[in-house]
Amino acid sequence: MNTKIVLLLAFVVLAVADKRPSFSYGPPQESSDSEEFSAESSEAKYDFNWSVKDDDSDNDFGHQESRDGDNTKGSYYVQLPDGRLQKVTYYVDGDSGYVAEVTYEGEAQYPESEESREYSPPRPRYSAPDSDESNESK
Repeated sequence: MNTKIVLLLAFVVLAVADKRPSFSYGPPQESSDSEEFSAESSEAKYDFNWSVKDDDSDNDFGHQESRDGDNTKGSYYVQLPDGRLQKVTYYVDGDSGYVAEVTYEGEAQYPESEESREYSPPRPRYSAPDSDESNESK
């Protein structure tokens, strides 16, 4: 009987000790060592510029952008396969949204090439067999 009581108490102790952490949804807990951020110190401010120009593959493209708070300005360009240069200049000013102007430099060119010619399948040719082959088969 004492053994049963000891085992029962051991199970009760294990059940109470096995309390799993509970998770709940709610506002984040304030931390005493968190820093206060003002709106001015958290505004984005950056400038970047990159470009690629590879003469072997005719790749020519790039991007430039600058941002100061809610004001963003930039442009990007790409050399199109038809020979024109496409440029996009844009800005975002607060809640005005993304405003872009697209321009093209140069004139589109479509040179004649072997790939662009119309395909026609080869025509079969019919002729009588050689006379030497017909004599050998007899």
